[in-house]
Amino acid sequence: MARMTDSVCSQCRRERVKLYLKGDRCYSSKCALTRRSKRFAPGQHGERQRKLSEYGVQLREKQKLRRIYGLMETQFSNTFVKAERMKGITGETLLTLLEMRLDNVVYRLGFAKSRPQARQLVTHGHISVNGNKVDIPSYLVGVNDLIAVRDNSKDSKYFKAGLGITQRSMPGWLSVDLDNLKGTIMQVPSRDMIDTDVKEHLIVEFYSR
Repeated sequence: MARMTDSVCSQCRRERVKLYLKGDRCYSSKCALTRRSKRFAPGQHGERQRKLSEYGVQLREKQKLRRIYGLMETQFSNTFVKAERMKGITGETLLTLLEMRLDNVVYRLGFAKSRPQARQLVTHGHISVNGNKVDIPSYLVGVNDLIAVRDNSKDSKYFKAGLGITQRSMPGWLSVDLDNLKGTIMQVPSRDMIDTDVKEHLIVEFYSR
């Protein structure tokens, strides 16, 4: 299975913005972007400040969103094609599809400190949807679906010690019961409920070239 092999911090440096891929580290002084020597893009010529072309701006916005949600290029482009075929504004529909992925929902509910950590929990079979084990991170949840940590997994060191549980601000389209490690999809998220800092119209323009 294809996976990203770049250093997580290098991805943030490339986009020159925090992508919050390392959980608590991203909020600490250890974050690469808080260190002056690491604020430029990785590589030999990373310190050079080049003016991006229109295409370059669109590309960087697409890469930023793809890396935030941890998708490979083919996965991301397929998701865009799906959004393009659906009713509504393509850019907003794309964000909605990304938000409704199971790994992202596990992260949003606070069961993991980062999306990569949430993806690992799903892949290892710790998460259930409506009582059924689902180990596919890209699985799209729906309204009224119940997302929960499986009973057998609650006894693991990870969950007993609360190693990944975090009390982050909960989006309005979700409800959560952290004590019982379960949450519910209340509605399909609208654009104003998604706090991802991205200009989705640039991504639509990128694929429309």
